[in-house]
Formats: sequence, C-alpha cells, structure tokens
Amino acid sequence: MKKINKVLIVLIVLVILVFVAIYFLIPKTDSKNLMIDLVGKTKEEAIIFADKHNLNLEFKEESNSYEKDKIFKQSIEVNSEINENDNLIIYISKGINYEELKVDESGNVPIMMYHGIHNITDNEYTGGNVDKDGYQRTTEAFKNDLEFYYDSGYRMIRLEDYVNGIIDVEAGYSPIIITFDDGLSNNLKVTGLDSDGNIIIDPNCAVGVLESFKQKYPDYNVTATFFINGGLFNQSEYNEKILNWLVDNGYDIGNHTYSHVDFTTVSKDKSVQEVGSMYNLLDKYIPGKYVNIVALPFGSPYDKDHENFNSILSGVYNDKEYNTIATLRVGWEADYSPFNKNFDKTFLKRIRAYDNNGKEFDIEMNFDILENNRYISDGDKNTITIPKAKEDKINNLYNLNVKTY
Repeated sequence: MKKINKVLIVLIVLVILVFVAIYFLIPKTDSKNLMIDLVGKTKEEAIIFADKHNLNLEFKEESNSYEKDKIFKQSIEVNSEINENDNLIIYISKGINYEELKVDESGNVPIMMYHGIHNITDNEYTGGNVDKDGYQRTTEAFKNDLEFYYDSGYRMIRLEDYVNGIIDVEAGYSPIIITFDDGLSNNLKVTGLDSDGNIIIDPNCAVGVLESFKQKYPDYNVTATFFINGGLFNQSEYNEKILNWLVDNGYDIGNHTYSHVDFTTVSKDKSVQEVGSMYNLLDKYIPGKYVNIVALPFGSPYDKDHENFNSILSGVYNDKEYNTIATLRVGWEADYSPFNKNFDKTFLKRIRAYDNNGKEFDIEMNFDILENNRYISDGDKNTITIPKAKEDKINNLYNLNVKTY
C-alpha cells in the first residue's frame, strides 16, 4: 500500500512538472496587437507589418538629415494597441535636398535679449511689453514668442556652442539663442522647497515657461543663458540652489558685471574689479560650470576701441586671472553665422525681444528680415554647407568640412 502511495506521489509530481514546462516553454499569445518601432526600417517592412494587421497605410516623404529611403517617423506610438483598419502614416526620408531645404550656413543667427518676465495681463504698452522700452515682457507674450520661434522653424542652441562654432540643429531648421540679463527674481522664481529640499519653481516665471516648452516640444532643445550681477537671482535663501539647478538642467550662467556698471564712466581698474569680482563670485557657487561670456550692461562700451574693452576680455582681480571668450551688446538685429567672415564673437549683437508694430527692429521686423538671410542648417554639426554663390562668405575658423551645392 505504501509503495502504491509513493508511486502515486511521483506521478503527481511528474504531471505538475509537465504542466509547468508547458506553461513556460510554449509561446503565449496576447489578444492585443501592439505597434512596433518602424523607425530606421524600410518601406517594404512597413507594408508587411500593415498587411499583417490590416492597417490603412499612408506614406509621406520629406527631405531631412535621416538616411534616404528609411522611415524616420510614424503616426502610431510604439507599444500602442492597434486594431484592424487603424490609420498608420509612415514618414520616409528623401535624404537631404539642400536646394529644397534652402540650406545656408553662412546666414544670420538671432540672439534674443530678455530681461524680466511678469505674470500680468493688464499692461498699457504695445503688445506684450510691460514697460515703455520693452525690456520687460508678460508671461503670455513670452509664451507666444516661444511658439512663434518654434513654428517659424527655429530650434534653440546654447550661446556657448554658437560662440564655439557648434550648430547642432536638424536639417532645414535654424538656430536661435535665448538670453536673459540682470538676474531678476522672475527669471526663476522659487515658491518654496519640496520634502527633499529641492526648489519649487513658479510655472509663470521665465524658467517655468521654458520647462513647460521642454515637455511640450522635445525637439526644441530648450535652453537659455542667464547673465547675472552680484545679487544673483535676488533670492538670498535660494540663490545657491537656483544656480546649481540651472546648470544641472541644461541652462547656462554668464557674467553681467558685479554692479551693472557703465563701462564708459569708470576707470580701467574699476572695469577689472567689476568683471573679475563677478567671475570670482560664480567660482564660489558653481566653479567650472559657468560660461566665460559677458553681457555688457547698457551695451557699454559701444565700440571695441574704448580703453576699457580689453579689461572686459582679460585681467587679474584678487590674484585670480580671468579670460572672457565673448561679449554681448544691447544690439538690435541678428548676428552672423560663426562661419561667416564678418563673425566677431567678442562683440555680438542681440535682438531686443519686444513689440513695436513691426518697426525699429522689434521681433516682427527682425524675423521678417531673417526670412531673406537666416542660417539654415544641413543637419550635420561637423560640416558647413552653403550655396556655391556664397562660398566667398566663409571663414572656416573651426576647420570643418565645407560643402557647396
């Protein structure tokens, strides 16, 4: 009897093991059909997939920097559930057609100059201006500006990259640079700290708006450079956290002098002090993480021949040497491509971001002008591509591969 029980137990165990093996070894089917990633595949592979799942397939072709005849985008997200007769749009790359895209990497690049962003709706001045001269802007206007730049085919790049000849923008699109002066509290307004001690950012301040665009448009490459004075962001209890948060989240910090000095009214020694002490302050909070670029207060001095200009570019303050790679003016229009013979990174022009009914070099006027001379990327940061007729405009300071068409 005991022997029979042992045999029975062995048989039961074997049956269980067989069922377990069947469960794990035999492929299981899922009643749901999921969309696969077709990016990088061919048109023929898309047809096979669509036929298998009875999808309504449509192809669209575009010129861009992706490999010719390969899929670069699809209308249904990967791992989304698909059903019979769903519409699937597949985008096929035609490769780069420089002439069709009007590629011209000798063209001009807009450096936008902002100061304050104010969350108000009732303002008495033109458009989104908060003050008469348009140095202060409403939150709503700033959002509209960013939408306008995006819809007009501009994509953000870092100011430091522009200065160093690194233009990493998709083919057919144009670079744009965003800057802020003065370190106003509404550039990055802290409303408190979370349970982990991290800053909570007001969604209506400049950085709050920029962060929302970062989520909305992942291809916008959202970034900006903030030029600050000795008061940093005027939030003493949070200043160090603000600086570190910015550089850790894709933004840059630059020098706007310690006390917003007018270089045309001070001595050479005072000029060195203003620039050097600000660099020293940045060294204290974010050593090695800021950009060696000075935004000139009031745009002064107004020419490079001024006796104080060289003191902005280099000097020694409190036994510490500093070197500035670029300065920014309070200019009125876009500046040159870093590959253009007229490019001078030590004295760059900016566009004042304000409204004036399309006059006096406001946003509208400047972008109308840019339609005829804007930098349009070839999609490759290691090459300079230009129309053959503009070959004489190029000064290849960065030793990149130059292509003409």
